[in-house]
Amino acid sequence: MSGQPLPCTLRFLRDEDALPIAEAFAAQGWQKPAEQYVRYYAEQQAGQRTVLVAWVQEHFVGYTTLCWESTYPPFRAAAIPEIVDLNVLKGWQRRGIATTLLDAAEALIAERSSVAGIGVGMTADYGAAQILYVRRGYVPDGRGLMAGGRPLLYGAEFRADDDLVLYLTRPLGTLAR
Repeated sequence: MSGQPLPCTLRFLRDEDALPIAEAFAAQGWQKPAEQYVRYYAEQQAGQRTVLVAWVQEHFVGYTTLCWESTYPPFRAAAIPEIVDLNVLKGWQRRGIATTLLDAAEALIAERSSVAGIGVGMTADYGAAQILYVRRGYVPDGRGLMAGGRPLLYGAEFRADDDLVLYLTRPLGTLAR
């Protein structure tokens, strides 16, 4: 990214956001059904998840969620909140929107925890995210790759897809950018 980040407005997910978000992703060929955002909104209302939605003027451009109790057992055991499902529409990428979303997510996490956690896919589709997280100071948690929610053991075979994940952590209060 060059130049200044594109100014965007962040707010919490609203119940009426589900369909416009799903339609925006469908328009670029990504399958993210409205039901996913209906569920996210219900989880947000229950205090289990916080969803930050990014807008540029009246255009939805991306979002991320914070799971206050991670489904990843080591994070859950250590009470490390996890940033989950960071997505920026293709036409709005490389403009600082993901960075803005991460800044806000980390600030919310810092109110409750000194460490943020995040998982990242291991295929080339996640290359930009891998670079972004490392530049922000995230490091592997030392438990190796997870495949389908389980540790990928030496010699095991696994199909590389969205379930092949490396989990990372970052101490908050440090500036590693």
